[in-house]
Amino acid sequence: MSKEKDENVSEEVVAPPETEVVNTLTFEDELNAQNAELLDKLQRSLAEFDNFRKRTIKEKSEMFDIGAMSIVTKILPVVDNFERALNSLTNKEDNMYKGILMIYKQLEEALDSSEVKAIACMGEKFDPNLHNAVAHEKIEGAEENVIVEELQKGYRFKDKVIRPSMVKVAN
Repeated sequence: MSKEKDENVSEEVVAPPETEVVNTLTFEDELNAQNAELLDKLQRSLAEFDNFRKRTIKEKSEMFDIGAMSIVTKILPVVDNFERALNSLTNKEDNMYKGILMIYKQLEEALDSSEVKAIACMGEKFDPNLHNAVAHEKIEGAEENVIVEELQKGYRFKDKVIRPSMVKVAN
């Protein structure tokens, strides 16, 4: 029986117990890799936040400009009416004329301080981006496609055209 026991029992080779050695280079490399990964994530997060901040500032500025253009668009007909009133009064010494002129100048100053500028057009070449030609007239001595009469002033806010000038162009 002892022989059978010996046959059934397999011999296991047991290795001598090894002392566990921690490789410090591997641990340091792993820490450096984790640090690099975290630094990369941090830098990306900071870049995303900076882009968000810049985009928000730009959008806020654009929204302000849209609001300002909306208000200016509503004020322009009032300015036009003041110009018509000034042109209709013949007596320049009348107090009514002087009062209307003072209010008109205040409106012009307010528009100018808000970066709203009138579009120059008399004697200029017709530019469809700035002018709206509502009439063409053959005029001797006038160069072709030159504006000969301004029917309604055009305005721009900063670099954007709010309202093109309504003009008559020479053929």
